[in-house]
Amino acid sequence: MSEKKPIRLGDLLIDENIITPDQLKIALIEQKSTGEQLGKVLVSLGFVNEDTLRDLLGESLGQQSVSLKNHLPDPVALKMIDQEQARQLKALPISFDEDKKQLAVAMIDTFNIVVIDRISQLVGADIDIEPVLVSETELEYALDQFYGFELSIDGILNELEGYDSIDQEQLQGETSHPLVRLIDALLLDAVKKGASDIHFEPEAKYLRIRYRIDGVLRQIRSLHHKFWSAMVVRLKVMSGMDITETRLPQDGRIGLTLGTHEIDFRVASQPTVYGENVVLRILDRKKGIVPLDKLQLSDYAFAQLQLMMARPEGIIIMTGPTGSGKTTTLYSMLNHLNDESVNIMTLEDPVEYPMIMVRQSSINSALKMDFAGGIRSLMRQDPDIILIGEVRDGETATMAFRAAMTGHKVFTTLHTNSAVASFTRLRDIGVQDGIMTGNIIGIVAQRLVRRLCEHCKQAYEPGDVERKLLGVEAGKAVTIFSAAGCEHCYQTGYKGRFAIMEVLRVDAEIDNHIAHSATPYEIEQKAQQNGFRTLADEGIVKILEGMTSIDELSRIVDLTRYLNDD
Repeated sequence: MSEKKPIRLGDLLIDENIITPDQLKIALIEQKSTGEQLGKVLVSLGFVNEDTLRDLLGESLGQQSVSLKNHLPDPVALKMIDQEQARQLKALPISFDEDKKQLAVAMIDTFNIVVIDRISQLVGADIDIEPVLVSETELEYALDQFYGFELSIDGILNELEGYDSIDQEQLQGETSHPLVRLIDALLLDAVKKGASDIHFEPEAKYLRIRYRIDGVLRQIRSLHHKFWSAMVVRLKVMSGMDITETRLPQDGRIGLTLGTHEIDFRVASQPTVYGENVVLRILDRKKGIVPLDKLQLSDYAFAQLQLMMARPEGIIIMTGPTGSGKTTTLYSMLNHLNDESVNIMTLEDPVEYPMIMVRQSSINSALKMDFAGGIRSLMRQDPDIILIGEVRDGETATMAFRAAMTGHKVFTTLHTNSAVASFTRLRDIGVQDGIMTGNIIGIVAQRLVRRLCEHCKQAYEPGDVERKLLGVEAGKAVTIFSAAGCEHCYQTGYKGRFAIMEVLRVDAEIDNHIAHSATPYEIEQKAQQNGFRTLADEGIVKILEGMTSIDELSRIVDLTRYLNDD
C-alpha cells in the first residue's frame, strides 16, 4: 500500500478557495526568481494574509497557531530564554503556566525536534514545551518588541517616575512607551492571578487598583494620580472608546492573547468627582465553556440537570446574582446539547463567548432591538433551542413562554435569590399561573463558593453550634476545615471557586401547586418531599467533603434558619 502524499501548500490554499490556480502560477514564477518560500511570496503579492496562512497551516498540521499582534508579553516566560538564544532558535517563549509547568513557545517550524530539545535543555527537563505555530514576520516583530524593555510592574513604575508629562499621541499605537507596557503588565497580572474584574478607581491624590479574585475585591496597587489621565487614554484607545469624551459613561471591548488562548476584556467607564472610574470584566474564552461533567456538581444536581435537558420543550430558568456563574452554566448546557441535528440560537446582552454552530446575537439599543423584539425575530429562524440572556419585564417573559409553548426548548436567566422565589418574581412581572403551568421544565439557583486552598487548609473538630448547622449529631466523629493562608493563595486561605446549585425540577405535583397559586414555602416543602436540596444543603455537603468552610458558605447563603429548627 503506497503512502499518502502530504498535500502541498498551493493545493491546500486552492482547495480552501483562498487563492485561484492563476494566482498560484504567478506566485510559483515569482518564487523561482526570488528563491523565497512560497508562503512569503503569496503574502508579498497580496494574494493571502499572514494570519490566514498561519491558521490554515496550523490546522492542516494539527498544530496550534497564534497571532502575536495583540499578545501580552509574559516576563516570566521571556526570562527562560534570552533574546540572543531566541533569535538563533527562531523561537519565542510566549507564556508559562506555573501550575502545569508548561512553557508555550512560538515557532516557525513546530516539528523541529532539534530546536525543541535545545529549548528543553535551556529551561529544564521538568518543564513541558508546547510548540505553537507563528508566522516569521510576526516572530521577528515580537523579538524586537518583547525583549529589551522592562516588563515588570515595579520596573515600569520606576521608569515612569522620570516622566513629568506624557504625550497622549504616543499612547495611540502599538508602542514600547512605558505607560503602554504598564497597562499590558496590569492586564497580564490580573489574568495570571485569576481575576474576573479589574477596577481602576481614582481618588483625590491617588489611583486605587483592585482585582476581583474568587468573587472578592482585593487591592493590588496604589499609584499617584498623575498617571491616571494617560492610563485612561490608553485603555480607551485599546477598547475603541472616544478619548475626547470624559463626561459620559462609555463601553468598549479589548481582545488580547495570552499564550495560546484569547482573552476579551469588557470595558466600562463612569465619570466620578475625581476622574473616570474604569472597570474591566475579564472573559477568558478558554474557561468560558466548561463541559457539563467538569462543573463539579453534586450527583443529585447533575442527575436533575440531565433529566431537565432531556425534555423536548419548555423553559429552563437559571437564577442568581451577577457574577454567580449563570452564563457559564448555561453555555455548558447548550454545549452539551449542541450537535448537527439541532438549531441553537441565542439573544444576549452582550455575547460573551463565541460557540461553534450556535447562532449568537446581541441586543442593540441603537437599533432599538430589545429582548422581546429579538425573540420575535429568532422565532422566524426555525430554532430548536433558544437562549434568552435575561427576562427583565413582562413582555420578554411573555415572548419566552410563548416560544416554550410552541415546541421550543428555552433557556433564560432571572434575578431572584432562590429557585422557588422565581414563581413570585414571574407573577410580579405579569406571568399568570396558567401560563407557567406545564411550561416550566425547571429552575436552577446557583452561587459560586470559594474553594479552600489545598496547601494550607486546617482540619478541626466542629463545635456544638457548627454541628447543628451541619446537621451532624453530637458525638459523631467528623472533621471539617478552615481557611489559613499561604503564598499559594495570596494569604487568603482560598484558591478557585466551584458552583453549588439548587435544582428544582418541575414535576406534575409541583405543576399542580403552581396552578393553584401556592406560596414559595409550600412549593419548597412539596419539592423537599421528593428529594429537593437547597443551596445550603448543597453547600453543607461540600463542607463535609472538605472543599470549603462554614465561614465561606455563610457569606454566600443564609444558614441561620438551621439554628432555629428543632
